Amino acid sequence: MTQQSRLPISIEFFPPKTPEGVAKLRAVRQQLYALNPEYCSVTFGAGGSTQEGTFAAVRDILAEGVAAASHISCIGASKATVRAQLATLKAMGVKRLVTLRGDLPSGYGAGSEFQYASDLVSFIRDESGRDFHIEVAAYPEVHPQAKSSVADLWAFATKVKAGADGAITQYFFNADAYFRFVEDADALGVTVPIVPGIMPITSSTQLMRFSDACGAEIPRWIRLRLQGFGDDTASIKAFGLDVVTSLCEQLRAGGVPSLHFYSMNQSTATLEICQRLGL
Repeated sequence: MTQQSRLPISIEFFPPKTPEGVAKLRAVRQQLYALNPEYCSVTFGAGGSTQEGTFAAVRDILAEGVAAASHISCIGASKATVRAQLATLKAMGVKRLVTLRGDLPSGYGAGSEFQYASDLVSFIRDESGRDFHIEVAAYPEVHPQAKSSVADLWAFATKVKAGADGAITQYFFNADAYFRFVEDADALGVTVPIVPGIMPITSSTQLMRFSDACGAEIPRWIRLRLQGFGDDTASIKAFGLDVVTSLCEQLRAGGVPSLHFYSMNQSTATLEICQRLGL
């Protein structure tokens, strides 16, 4: 495969909570840099609870010579805190943001100056012009809190019209759901790149837990196969590699702009999938 036809990838991490986690993530990143990612992103905890850890990880990635994107969320944020975050990120050399509404921390009441991600996108554009490339979230299988698929699609279009440059999807295992979503968005005049989010399958219980929480659909045949493996982690990982590699091949054949890997701060599965794809 020529460098020209190589599908770009990006990789997501979450901020570690311990010194051991920081050291482990540093080693994982070094392994994943072999894939030459376009950028690496770092998530932001509920209500901005991991801001220091997020910014520290972003700083480390930049120091390692790789472009870094910081997540930024509006739950619990004020215009003043976001303004300060933007100034910090700009001074660090960050050029890309992943702008989200964010999850409500447990026991958290209302009280944010931003109700929706579109409000935050609009504010960032007003404050910083074109200083940042802004990505937003997309939900091919509908946001779990959306009133309907139509309402969800309009909410997505509103975020893009507020000033987003592109989108990254929630993970999914049905390529048709992604392609249908892109078609529907296109029909609403949304033409920014919509990058599929890819979740490697390495643990059955972890995948079920995440998917139940975020509304990602696990097709029944995948669920039953995973249940059939019981505690056989080697079989779960081998099956997961086959399923996710096949999904990526379908997406690439359909002309996706790039792939965004949810690494879960691990390197093995993402490396193996990309190796199988010739990336």
